[in-house]
Order: sequence, then structure tokens, then C-alpha cells
Amino acid sequence: MDNAYIDELCKKVQEALKDDYNRFKHSIGVANTAACLAMRYNSSMERAYIAGLLHDCAKCVPDDIKIEECKRANLSISEIEYKSPYLLHSKLGALYAKEKYNIDDKEICSAIEYHTTGKPDMSILEKIIFIADYIEPYRNKAWDVDIIRGLAFEDINEAVYFCLKDTLEYLESSNKDIDEMTSKAYAYYASNRLENI
Repeated sequence: MDNAYIDELCKKVQEALKDDYNRFKHSIGVANTAACLAMRYNSSMERAYIAGLLHDCAKCVPDDIKIEECKRANLSISEIEYKSPYLLHSKLGALYAKEKYNIDDKEICSAIEYHTTGKPDMSILEKIIFIADYIEPYRNKAWDVDIIRGLAFEDINEAVYFCLKDTLEYLESSNKDIDEMTSKAYAYYASNRLENI
């Protein structure tokens, strides 16, 4: 990895998240976890680290500004995203990666865009960021996170399936809105899982 470039990027992210130390700590955790997963799956550690570091770069933007910024960039906003604007941090994060951090790698931007919802047929980098966000060392919300941590290094598709399953079960039990893309992603990975049994 280009250490000087990574160090400079870390400084920029730390400055952007200076009012939320835990968010920066989480971003570093995701970046490190993503790099480890990339090593395991013969993918670029540098690209995984960058995507992990930047995945929440728009998380601290106030919800009303998220909506304004997405409109400015002509990004689509679903009904659920209007009701739950925090979901827009993924789309806006992909935009910020391009505009504020000069990332022109489309797959890195896509991994940032779909790190919250997932999507059907994700690339290896998209899977890595989706999972790293769920299992990084400071995350302990899910009862089975340790199982998924182990699974992530054995069978990445199975880990994606369980992350999506857990997310949907949590949202349903909490009576929270479910993004259509999450449902589509779950259906895709559940179907593939049945085919491989």
C-alpha cells in the first residue's frame, strides 16, 4: 500500500470526523478489517482500506443537508430515504469520495454506496466493505457477530447472507422501514445459498 497516500487520507477523514471520535475509530476499524478480508480473498488491500476508511465519510452530515446535497447532485432519493435520511449517507459518501477525496475508482465508490443496504451480485470489494462494516472490532451489536467474523474468512457469501438476514430481522422486529435494495440483496443471496446446498 502507498503509506504516504493512506496517511494523508486518514488525516483528511479524521479532520472531517473531528466532532465524532467514535465514528473515526469505527472507520479505521472497517478499513483494517477490509484490508484483512482483501488479503484473504486475493483482492487489493489498498482499495479495500480506502473504501473502508471512506465508507462513512458523509455519516455526520445533518439529515436535511444530506437531502439537499443529494438533490444538488441529482441523486435519486427513495420514499424510505426521505423518511429515514440517515440512509443517504451511503449515496452521499460515494459522491464525497469522488468530490472531496478525489477517488475516481468506480468500484470503491460503489462499495461505499452499497455498504448499508448491500445489493444483488456484489463484487468482492462490495462484499468486503459490506461485511467489514458489520464485523469490525468495535461492533458488537449483533448476538452472532463473532460467528459471522469467523465465517467472513471462510465463506464470504455465507457471511453476506447472515449479515443481510440479521439486518432484516432487526428492522422487522423494530418496526423500522426496510430499504428495497436490502430485500433484493437478501433474496439474491438466500436463493444462491439454496442452490449451493
